[in-house]
Amino acid sequence: MYSVAQFAKQVGVSVKTVRRWDREGKLKAKRTLSGRRYYDEADLAMALNLPKPPAARRTIASCRVSSPAQRPDVRNQRAALSSDAACKPLVVDDWMMEIGGGLDVERKQFLALVDAIVAGEVERVLIAHQDRLARFGFALLKHLCETHHTELVVMNAETLSPEQELVQDVLSVLHCFSSRWHGLRNDRKA
Repeated sequence: MYSVAQFAKQVGVSVKTVRRWDREGKLKAKRTLSGRRYYDEADLAMALNLPKPPAARRTIASCRVSSPAQRPDVRNQRAALSSDAACKPLVVDDWMMEIGGGLDVERKQFLALVDAIVAGEVERVLIAHQDRLARFGFALLKHLCETHHTELVVMNAETLSPEQELVQDVLSVLHCFSSRWHGLRNDRKA
């Protein structure tokens, strides 16, 4: 916290110049309860044209189910992630609750999460199971997190045999396309 005189000295200008910058809107002083102006490190960085200090990175917990009928499972995932995070101890900053297919990688919240990871805003992503983020491409998402220094924490990392994984993948694809086929049939009837 800098007074007007301290700030002017740090920047290398007169007190009058700092006050003029405040009047012109180049700089926005904060005020104490008594009304005195003061400035902080962010103001100093802006006045000296220094890069902004990095924003605090967030921990995001992601819960997803495929259909509205599974809505209670989203609450169960959140409860499980909350208790698991409390045991670690981790503080969850944001909760991403989605209803949408795991094969749909164009979900708004999913894309917002990917954008935040790429922007360096996310320190950690918590998920209940690997397939909660996306049904396929988990290795790609894991690589994306690693290259952007984001920790990806899978709370329930159950391992399946290659045969079991293959069966689950085939069933997921079959379910996705049968749902789309059913939707097309309904559109034709309307």
